[in-house]
Amino acid sequence: MKVILREDLAGIGEAGETVEVKDGYGRNYLFPRKLAIPATKGNLRSIDEVKRQKELRDRKRRREAEKIKERIEKLSLNKEVKVGEEDKLYGSVTSGDIAELLAAEGVTVDKRSIELESPIKALGVYTVPVKIEKDVTADLKLWVVKET
Repeated sequence: MKVILREDLAGIGEAGETVEVKDGYGRNYLFPRKLAIPATKGNLRSIDEVKRQKELRDRKRRREAEKIKERIEKLSLNKEVKVGEEDKLYGSVTSGDIAELLAAEGVTVDKRSIELESPIKALGVYTVPVKIEKDVTADLKLWVVKET
């Protein structure tokens, strides 16, 4: 069955594309959720409208992501942690901790969008990448300091 996608679907295609899917998948999943429409002659002519709508949504989402990126990059967050002898941290600073610090500053991000390679286990200054949109990444400055 040929369908025209109305939304981006991972592994299938992007909005506005005409793709071939199995009949049951189209009827039982894509059509009821309004993720796709049948590829009829009339719908193929209206494909330009679907593409235009997607472009408008993408531009709006990108503008909002750029605003969030600017707010994050202006921030310099301090995380106070308990340390033992020789300035060794008790525990570590994780992406969840960073998400909480950002939320306290009024910036809501999902902890999964904070791209830490591994939890921070030492005092110092770190640049932490925060992925906001698929091609918009902000660099957050994080100071891990000793608790007083």
